[in-house]
Amino acid sequence: MKKKISLLGLILILVLSFTGCGKSETTEYDQTTMEQYADTIISAFSSMSEEDMDYYENLRDLNLDITLLQAQLPIDGSDFLTMIESWKASQEECGAYIEHGDWTMKVSHDGATLSSEGKFEDRDAEIAFTFNEKSDMESMTVSAHYTTGEILKKAGLNTILGMGTVFVVLIFISFIIYLLGFIPKLQKKLSGKGKAAEEKKETPVQAAPAPAVSAPQAAGTDDGELAAVIAAAIAASEGTSTDGFVVRSIKRRKSNKWN
Repeated sequence: MKKKISLLGLILILVLSFTGCGKSETTEYDQTTMEQYADTIISAFSSMSEEDMDYYENLRDLNLDITLLQAQLPIDGSDFLTMIESWKASQEECGAYIEHGDWTMKVSHDGATLSSEGKFEDRDAEIAFTFNEKSDMESMTVSAHYTTGEILKKAGLNTILGMGTVFVVLIFISFIIYLLGFIPKLQKKLSGKGKAAEEKKETPVQAAPAPAVSAPQAAGTDDGELAAVIAAAIAASEGTSTDGFVVRSIKRRKSNKWN
């Protein structure tokens, strides 16, 4: 019985220990100190000129970190420069800063956010600072408030711009498709010129006709002339005319001597 009671007590102790380990630790934030940091940043930015902001932007990282440390601001140099850019953008969008209201803090699992309604020359905006779990400042945002008319106007301009861009692209695509119709004609024309040039190169040059060779005279014509010459020679040697005899045939002997 005692063993069972001891075993139950041990199990109860283990359960309680695991329950204690499972509890999440909540980070406590000092809202008053965080508000002082936020007020210091806003006061510094609102009193800075463009040259002052450019001075901080041109500082080396080490010098900027030392300056922020001396000002007792828990913020990294790169985050501070990001805040400067955000403040510049808010001045262009909302105008010069006038004042802001009370701060409201919201805590999340990864940090806290301080927000307040700020009043500017052109339009009001929400100013928000984010802090990490160590209460270090991470970022600042200024979200301008627009009226319903301004929102609708901006939405209409965006719609017109988007539709106009789409129509321009469609017209451009249609023009390209129209030009594609000329490609087969150009290819056909170019191929026709190529074939004509090839045929011109392949056509052989016709040779000039050879002069006609006159047919040789018949052998009979030569023999007749020779017979007339011989008859004339005989008539001259006999002292008679060629009417008294007729040369019937002429036979050439193998030797050049006459018998």
